[in-house]
Amino acid sequence: MKYLGDIGSYFIMLRTVFSRPTKSSVLRELILKEVDELVINSLGIVAFISFFVGSVVAIQTALNIDNPLIPDYLVGFATRQSIILEFAPTFISIIMAGKMGSFITSSIGSMRVTEQIDALEVMGINSLNYLVFPKIIALLFYPFVIAIAMFLGILGGWVAGVYGDFSTSEAFIRGLQEDFKPFHVFYAFVKTLVFAFILATVPSWQGYFMKGGALEVGKASTNSFVWTSVLIILTNFIVTSLLLS
Repeated sequence: MKYLGDIGSYFIMLRTVFSRPTKSSVLRELILKEVDELVINSLGIVAFISFFVGSVVAIQTALNIDNPLIPDYLVGFATRQSIILEFAPTFISIIMAGKMGSFITSSIGSMRVTEQIDALEVMGINSLNYLVFPKIIALLFYPFVIAIAMFLGILGGWVAGVYGDFSTSEAFIRGLQEDFKPFHVFYAFVKTLVFAFILATVPSWQGYFMKGGALEVGKASTNSFVWTSVLIILTNFIVTSLLLS
């Protein structure tokens, strides 16, 4: 029953977020700040992980091809499919659940502990709209991060495949083009937008409704990562079943 109550507070939060909007001039500054903190500051870790995971996918695919009947372009094909369909949208989002989610939960939780949220309410400001809505808007740019992850993942696969002597450049590029379905990219970005909403709202929910002191901020950050990761995985299953089945 406790979990049902917790989930209920999440939907109450969502309803309040979109009511009593903050002044547009203030909101604009908040959105730009969130874009910088949540999107721009995530590009480095996303680029690093994407490049090397793409390299590993290509190497592992090549090492498991020992049948001469298997076409040589399969390395590029498998790298493209793995990166676009699952790694970039889903696993990067789970990593961001740790980075973005912990940051959002700890920042809002700290405001709760220091009674800054209460001060906003006393001033007549809708604290949920002020704190959460800019994060939702900022993470509309999250597909841009995933597009970079896709590009660098495939680039990493090409570098590892060609310079590791696992494939030729021509064969790898042919694999990238083989049986390409643009709908798979559309599917990946649909998932990404749903994940972006989860990344913005679930950590905010955990931070906003936490109780206690500094120790509980750490616990809330842990709960945020668990809840966000579970919801991303469940949503991934649902969206995949609806769009690819």
